[in-house]
Amino acid sequence: MRRPPSAYQMVGAGRQAGAAPIDPAPLKSAAATWYAGAMQAMDDTSGAERSASSGQPGPHADSRAAALVRRLGGRSLVLVGMMGSGKTSVGRRLAHRLGLDFVDADAEIESAAGMTIADIFAKHGEAYFRDGERRVVARLLGERQRVIATGGGAFMAAQTREAIARQGVSIWLKADVDVLLRRVRKRNNRPLLADVDAEATMRRLIEERYPVYAQADFTIESKEGPHEAVVEAIIAALEGGRADASGLASGLAHRADAAHAAASAPQARVRVELAARAYDILIGPDLIAQAGEHIARAAPGSACAIVTDSHLAAAHLPALQASLDAAGLRHALVTIPPGESSKSWEMFERVCEGVIGARMERGDAVVALGGGVVGDLAGFAASVIRRGMRFVQIPTSLLAQVDSSVGGKTAINSAHGKNLIGAFYQPCLVLADTGALASLPAREFRAGYAEIVKYGLIDDAAFFGWLERNWRGVFARGPELTEAIAKSCASKAAVVARDETEQGDRALLNLGHTFGHALESLTHFDGARLVHGEGVAIGLACALRFSARLGHCSLADAQRAEAHLRAAGLPSRIDHIAGWNAGPDEILDAMHQDKKVSRGALTFILARGIGQSFIARGVPASDVRAFLADELAR
Repeated sequence: MRRPPSAYQMVGAGRQAGAAPIDPAPLKSAAATWYAGAMQAMDDTSGAERSASSGQPGPHADSRAAALVRRLGGRSLVLVGMMGSGKTSVGRRLAHRLGLDFVDADAEIESAAGMTIADIFAKHGEAYFRDGERRVVARLLGERQRVIATGGGAFMAAQTREAIARQGVSIWLKADVDVLLRRVRKRNNRPLLADVDAEATMRRLIEERYPVYAQADFTIESKEGPHEAVVEAIIAALEGGRADASGLASGLAHRADAAHAAASAPQARVRVELAARAYDILIGPDLIAQAGEHIARAAPGSACAIVTDSHLAAAHLPALQASLDAAGLRHALVTIPPGESSKSWEMFERVCEGVIGARMERGDAVVALGGGVVGDLAGFAASVIRRGMRFVQIPTSLLAQVDSSVGGKTAINSAHGKNLIGAFYQPCLVLADTGALASLPAREFRAGYAEIVKYGLIDDAAFFGWLERNWRGVFARGPELTEAIAKSCASKAAVVARDETEQGDRALLNLGHTFGHALESLTHFDGARLVHGEGVAIGLACALRFSARLGHCSLADAQRAEAHLRAAGLPSRIDHIAGWNAGPDEILDAMHQDKKVSRGALTFILARGIGQSFIARGVPASDVRAFLADELAR
């Protein structure tokens, strides 16, 4: 079977499937001719030639536009945003106004592939398309200064954002959902809207993408009305972007240099001090692409058995495999289905047999690429295969980066409850790639944030206050995100160093979990109804309200904690769970199956205030039941 052309051969000579090589020069010329014709028809102008010289305005540029082009210092203007935000229409007019070339990245992809984007999605899948899209945008940025309209998902890729930061200026055309829907319904070539409920899909995409789009250099409202008004708003924003003596170009260059520096090395390193078993947690962008060199240092001479799920494989596996190849590390792959149901005996057997079948030895490494489910399952397997192999965590969800990948807890679920079968088994390295969070669904990101909030509530009131002030920056994937992850990891590392196997203080890390695990168990670990971080969020709020009921903390503290969780979009009450119908006795029974039960007595982590948690052993079941009954009666 003929393999599909890699990224449609978009860099260098293109190739249609089964066709002779395409000379890129005529292709670019044809595309330029097509765009010029479309521009002429749209604007009813003639002679719309564009200057191919970087930084030199073309014949349509007035003196104001010419000055702006010079200030850009050769940088391209890159329009980002949702489908229907007007990137192509506005981009053509903006380029015409500035006397620059205009290019539509989606049109370039279709031209090079010889098929529509919808056909590419149908034939090769979204992961294949995204890889080609990244390459096209990189090529367009590297050729010359121009105005570039990108596809809706292009800016979600960390590598593309870095490239734009180095060579361009990003402009987000932000539109309301109603405006977007009216525009896209006029066309039927949107593969991501090819389902029966386009509005629900659009709203989901907005929820996922807007926090990332917010990282663009400029945000411009794209409303109904003349496109020229949006063009004028862009030009005005660019003119006012840097009014000081250093000028727009140097200001953008400084920002791009900072972005490049951030991408070239880990932003933070946290050490988990466990004597001879101590290990590092590296936090920053592009760590998956650098994994080979880090693993080679942490586990010299080892081969690697990668454990991941089928969903994450498309997004992150190629970069990991390439880095292992570059480091000369032999590797094999074991893939499991996504979701909590994979923390089972069946999948545990699959992983163990897969690792052994790949001829992995005791000194080799099991590498967990994924979220908490993959990490827990792979870690438990690593703890028992050949009586213990090396273990590397590469967490790709926020929840896993701040919690489950750190500290050595590994487990699978039992029919009787969550994480009841497992072991304490420390990794030798954790690589928390913040770039992997760029495309994380908004719901999963929020769920992970609940674990970050937990660290503030446990013993760091100052950190909780910082989160109240900075949580929007965390959600926008700004520098606050790295800071929040590093702080959370450092907090957990300190506790683990004091109490590795949860004989004392480590139990504090379970704040909210006695409630949360019971709720997860009663929803049968159905992620559509409740994911782990949401259970933790409800559990945190319940723990603070229960503490207030027992007189340990003020009602104001409980309300403050709940208010922050709700501001971040997290559930805070049991009846926020869709279809909830269990009563207080069922919840109490589920709690008795929790690992924190000792000799039949319930143990809770309660609080005397924000950042003042404590271990409460032997809490009377009658008090818990009365509290649950009141919670459910609200």
